[in-house]
Amino acid sequence: MKFVGAHVSSSGGVFNAPLNAKKIGAKAFALFTKNQRQWNAKPLDSKTVDNFRKNLEESGIDVSQILPHDSYLINLGHPEKEKREKSLNAFIDEVKRCELLGLDKLNFHPGSHLKKISEEECLKLISDSMNKTLEVTQGVTLVIETTAGQGSNLGYKFEHLAYLIENSIDKDRVGVCIDTCHIFAAGYDIRDKESYEKTMEKFDKIVGFKYLKGMHINDSKSKLASRVDRHHSIGEGELGVDTFRHIMNDERLDGIPLILETIDDTIWEEEIKLLYSLIER
Repeated sequence: MKFVGAHVSSSGGVFNAPLNAKKIGAKAFALFTKNQRQWNAKPLDSKTVDNFRKNLEESGIDVSQILPHDSYLINLGHPEKEKREKSLNAFIDEVKRCELLGLDKLNFHPGSHLKKISEEECLKLISDSMNKTLEVTQGVTLVIETTAGQGSNLGYKFEHLAYLIENSIDKDRVGVCIDTCHIFAAGYDIRDKESYEKTMEKFDKIVGFKYLKGMHINDSKSKLASRVDRHHSIGEGELGVDTFRHIMNDERLDGIPLILETIDDTIWEEEIKLLYSLIER
């Protein structure tokens, strides 16, 4: 069974996110548990947590279909120790916020070397940061997102993800989120059935479907292997509708949150309906 939703607003409080998801007919959703463009946030109080859980129950969406996203400021592979530790502390705080809300996943971009250290050194730093986080938290899986490889961002190769999983101290609490726009921009073609299968076989061989904990469903303004991260509405970009037909009919992708991050939130309800309509009965 497919669980499609979107990255909904939690403006006014995280407890609004489940209701915003319900409004667009979502069976899954993503959210920020704090302002994604600020380092500090007010701690979650018991009233906020209670309201979130109450609204989640009202939405009918299962906790397993929620894929929270961390702050864009965090860089677990920052070459400078002081700034990396600031990121690590913020990341640990985000995981603990998920713990409080009863959420079992946190999606994050692995990190960037900022052209100051090698990719290998940066991956090692990201791995160390992940392991430090795993040591002081519980119950939340760290979900590494594939990236387009724009600038100095890592995560654009399946091998990067495999390295971080392989070097994790708790492989039961690490996973991966495939972003369709990102992998396409990184050079993995998924437009026609043959290319899609080839890419997914490569993913399974290098990373493994057992680690796939969610997907971001986006068309791409950018061309194949452009290494440019530009999302588009479903069917409006370089990927086209057929790409999403492959996804919606791939049983390997059942049971995980499929999250729209397309550019026009006013049509998310229509895009959710479109995606379900692609399922071949």
